Formats: sequence, C-alpha cells, structure tokens
Amino acid sequence: CPPWSPETFLKALGGQKWPLWCCIALFILLLFTRFWLISALYGLWWAFDWDTPSQGGRRFSCVRNCTLWRYMKDYFPITLVKTADLDPSKNYLFGFHPHGIMVAGAFVNFCTEATGFSKLFPGLKPHMMMLNLWFRAPFFRDYLMSGGRPSKESGSCLLRKKEGGNIVIIAVGGAKEALDARPGAYTLLLENRKGFVRLAIENGTALVPVFSFGENELFDQVENPKGSWLRWTQECLQKIMGISLPLFHARGIFQYTFGFIPYRKPIYTVGKPSFLRWYAKDKLVDQGVSVSQPQAALVQNS
Repeated sequence: CPPWSPETFLKALGGQKWPLWCCIALFILLLFTRFWLISALYGLWWAFDWDTPSQGGRRFSCVRNCTLWRYMKDYFPITLVKTADLDPSKNYLFGFHPHGIMVAGAFVNFCTEATGFSKLFPGLKPHMMMLNLWFRAPFFRDYLMSGGRPSKESGSCLLRKKEGGNIVIIAVGGAKEALDARPGAYTLLLENRKGFVRLAIENGTALVPVFSFGENELFDQVENPKGSWLRWTQECLQKIMGISLPLFHARGIFQYTFGFIPYRKPIYTVGKPSFLRWYAKDKLVDQGVSVSQPQAALVQNS
C-alpha cells in the first residue's frame, strides 16, 4: 500500500495492545538511564492519582481528536449511525455488543472523535468502562483515561451526576464473549449478565442497546468449541487473569494470508434508546421484581 495511506497508519498502530507494552517498557527502561527520575516522579504521581480512574477518569480533547484515529476509522471503515436524539440533560447507559477481538467499533466511535460523536450527540460525553487491571500499567492508564476510558467502578459515579450529559458504555459480554468472535457468527453472552441492567435501574437511567455490525468480521479465530481442551484452558485463564486469550489471526503487513492486522471490513454501530425507568429501584426491592424482567424487555425491544 502507498506511504501514509490509512492502511499504513493502522499497521503502525498494530492493534490496541501495542500501546500497553510500549508504555510498560518505557517506564522500565527509563529507570536504567539517566532519565530515571522521570519514572520515579511518575511513580509518586501514580500513587497520588490512584483513585482517578474509579472517579470518572481524566480526558483530553487533543487525544480524542488525534488525526491518527481518522485514519483508523477509514481503514475498515467505521460508521456511527444515529437513530434518535438524546437529551444532554440526562445520563445514559449503552450496552454494547459484540465485544469482538479488539472492540474496534466501540473504541473508534466512543473513545475518539473520528466518527463525529460530539457533533451527532452534542452535550454528551461517552465513557467506555474498562477493567481495573488495565490501570495498573504505568503511562498506559493515562492513555486510557485521556480518551474517555475510566475504570468500571466509576459507572455509578458518572450516572449519579444530576447535571446529566454522561454516557456510560459497557461491553456486556465482556472478555468471555471474545472467545466466540469469528466471521459470519454473532454469539452474544447475556446469561448472568444483569449487572448493567441493575446499574441503570438504580440510577434511573435509560438503557441504549448498541450493536456493532461487522465487529466479528475483523479476525479469524482458531476453533474452540465448548468442551474442548482449548476452550477449557482459555476459560480457566480468563477466570484467573480477568481477560480472555482468543487465538486469532487475520492478515499481515506485506501479505494477506496470515498475520495480526485486522481485515478491512466495514463496521456499522447502531443504537436505540430503551426506557426502562418504570422498573423503579424501590419496586425491585419491595415487590421482588427480578432484574431478568427488564433485561428480557430490553432484548425484545432491541
């Protein structure tokens, strides 16, 4: 592909995990150079700033508006489809499916301005929830927060803000759903995933089911049917580490038969509000209403 093309930029990114390893390596390497004081001072700042991810994070518009994300958006390409206006004086909870391998749709649409989120939904700030373990990595934690990705513990904090204007995004199926991500199939993990519904009910927040068509087309995955030794191993590791390890592959940099660069497949992200406020918190407690009831209604109306 020609120099400085969208494809070249995506290859330079090499997927979402490169920033993680680069940040960790930088922190360690600096300790063994004359610039060791940078890592030492950062360590002090890290301890002081430890709780910020669980309090909503700290975003920077310059990171969200980085030109690099527009090249990434054009590579697939990725499109955010608006189906309804959202009141900026209210808070919302987006239940995102499918997780896929790299969550490209959610990242580009909600953690950057590449698809024009702020123009489509003025006055609203998206916050994509991340596992706590990602904020244990030096420098990488700041990179995550800069794009609007706080810890999952901040969900209630954001939804309780009376001034509104906050959107909490949760990949409902989580890391476990990634083990079923493969082209031509959408296996969604909903069983025992009721926490996001309860979170919306407790905060009187409208739920918006969001689906990213094409997310599972980006990578092939080694067959791992339930009951196989591979699936058993992956599920055990997922329980221990909190993240899943799907054996995926796609295309390479100089050839198209094998590698870890995602395929160029279009992704369309669509959502529609589903108001479930009639399931009030006191009704859940006093009358024993199961969270499964609003969850079922949400699935039927999606």
